[in-house]
Amino acid sequence: MRRRPRWGRRIALTLGLVVVLLLGGLVWADTSLNRVPALANYDGRPAATPGTTWLLVGSDSRTGLTPEQEAQLATGGDIGTGRTDTILLIHVPSSGPTTVVSLPRDWYVPIPGYGSDKLNASFSLGGAPLLTRTVEEVTGVRIDHYAEVGFGGFADMVDGLGGVDLCVPYDIDDPLAGLTVSAGCQELTGAQALGFVRTRATPLGDLDRMNNQRLFLSSLLSKATSPTTFLNPFRVVPLTRALVSSLQVDEGDHIWNLASLGWALRGETVTTTIPIAGFEDVEGSGNVVLTDRERASRFFDLIAQDQPLPPDLLSGG
Repeated sequence: MRRRPRWGRRIALTLGLVVVLLLGGLVWADTSLNRVPALANYDGRPAATPGTTWLLVGSDSRTGLTPEQEAQLATGGDIGTGRTDTILLIHVPSSGPTTVVSLPRDWYVPIPGYGSDKLNASFSLGGAPLLTRTVEEVTGVRIDHYAEVGFGGFADMVDGLGGVDLCVPYDIDDPLAGLTVSAGCQELTGAQALGFVRTRATPLGDLDRMNNQRLFLSSLLSKATSPTTFLNPFRVVPLTRALVSSLQVDEGDHIWNLASLGWALRGETVTTTIPIAGFEDVEGSGNVVLTDRERASRFFDLIAQDQPLPPDLLSGG
């Protein structure tokens, strides 16, 4: 007598194997993250506030890049290392939409122990710990999590997704960023996407760049969290590998914290810059960004209180 196939047992074994593989992948991803002591306690540090606040940094680090990769990604446009091209303060509230705030790298701020200078100078002077402390002290907002990605990892993540779809608002021809694209909706490769978020060869320079960075982040997360990505091992595996190899996070951060951030950014978001008063030439620092102090104070107080920002404080979204 022929024995009937034990389909229930086979299904259970298959599901068990899938669970083991998923858990193993999660453990591997978490233990593979590069961790740095980005968040430190100090006298006068802002108290913990409702919601969750991230500092997301794109640095000009060339770590791990060969000379050929540096040429391909046009990283030579900005000479030197240890600087930030992108600084985003992301607040995930207890309820309501996530707020993504572009912090200008040329924002003129007090840097603990160094006087006043551009915000990205704090990263050059003291890396992630000094940058996070500078942001906390100037905004009054406590940072709960930190993540930083360099040039190579940035491009690898995009290529791992098979490119990202972006509607470029204007023609761009920028040899320094290695980018030549026409206006219109199109798919960008990793190298093109890196050029898009770095270029200042646009009508409004750095202000356009901050808008482009937020536009790119939205497109990247939309594709990364779509079923066509996370159900496709040929995309999710390269993406995860690029993510964990290129990111630096705080010592207390884990892969599930990053997943939670990605999920929060996948939903409704409010995107804005800080309230800007204008620009000024400062000896020793060059041309810097100045904030509208009264509006900036209200702006960051509301974020610290986990309250939504009113329309009159939003700009550049």
